[in-house]
Amino acid sequence: MPGPLSHLTVIELAGIGPGPFACMMLADLGATVIRIDRLPGPPSRGGLEDLMRNDSIVDRGRRSVSVNLKDPRGVEAVLRLVERADILVEGFRPGVAEKLGLGPQPCQARNPRLVYGRMTGWGQHGPLAHTAGHDINYISLSGALHAMGPADRSPAPPLNLVGDYGGGGMLMVVGVLAAWAEAQRSGQGQVVDTAMTDGAALLMAAQYGLMAKGFWQDRRESNFLDGAAHFYGTYACADGRFVSVGAIEPQFYRQLLELCGIADPHFQRQWEAGEWPALRAKLAEVFRSRSRDEWCRLLEGTDACFAPVLSMEEAPAHPHNAARGTFVTEGGVTQPAPAPRFDRTPTALPPKAPVPGRDTAQLLAQCGFSAADIQALRDAGVVHLAEGA
Repeated sequence: MPGPLSHLTVIELAGIGPGPFACMMLADLGATVIRIDRLPGPPSRGGLEDLMRNDSIVDRGRRSVSVNLKDPRGVEAVLRLVERADILVEGFRPGVAEKLGLGPQPCQARNPRLVYGRMTGWGQHGPLAHTAGHDINYISLSGALHAMGPADRSPAPPLNLVGDYGGGGMLMVVGVLAAWAEAQRSGQGQVVDTAMTDGAALLMAAQYGLMAKGFWQDRRESNFLDGAAHFYGTYACADGRFVSVGAIEPQFYRQLLELCGIADPHFQRQWEAGEWPALRAKLAEVFRSRSRDEWCRLLEGTDACFAPVLSMEEAPAHPHNAARGTFVTEGGVTQPAPAPRFDRTPTALPPKAPVPGRDTAQLLAQCGFSAADIQALRDAGVVHLAEGA
């Protein structure tokens, strides 16, 4: 694969959520990501895990080895792959990888330079470390969820972006690449403990800083970034669609008022928080006077800090996204393109998610297994070779 990480090999112990998202990003950036898949099982009964596993977008760019990790011969096959890798990513509860024989000790015994990335919700230690949870629970513990949503309603879940993907997957990418860079100097790998609780807390750094200065109230919809301020929020238009404004700075706020034809002197009291409810009501009336497309024609491309609130179906077709290639369509599937952009080592959209076991034979052969060895493992039910592989 092209991209700045084309020299790296990553082993991914298959899971769901932030671990696969982190490995998607690494694959997008050019790394060879080898996913260790389970053996094919009985017909699926459905459920979240089946919905999220082998997703055509999040699991793109992988190579797949299908192995029975409950068989010592399967574990040995994975350890042989680990010997040739730079990074390993696993997302089990603490202690599970050790029970499988694939914890940090046996892996780093085979490869002392290996960076071993561990992705969990609560972290590797602490009173909650061994309990189940999901994104909404992890961001609850960080103070993030408490800050989101209208004041008169329950906190609003921000999809699973803050815990799973921002505080989890992206933090994992930063962590394993930092550890890999350090290993180039020291010659030693290390374990990277990535907890979504830690990551969600880290994403709240600015809010905690503002609160320390007395500039942030620990209440929903009481601050300039949480929907209280009239100049930072979303508004319904005449056609029932929505627009967003974020005119924080005085020069941008002034342009918003001018372009909207607002001469009411009340709006000059921008930073008087006690006036925000009344000003929000007035601005809501202004935006209800035109359709979303009319507001776009008036405000897009100005410094009024304006954008239409687009649906997932609409977003790929927006002229700015189209010009930048922010979304791509491959095989009838529209998806976000790899990001960020690199001028000297550009990335490209990786291939779609592989069928589990597609690359088992080829990758085991690269690790020194003979054709007879691979056939014996297949016959014994230790590995799976996908049809045509």
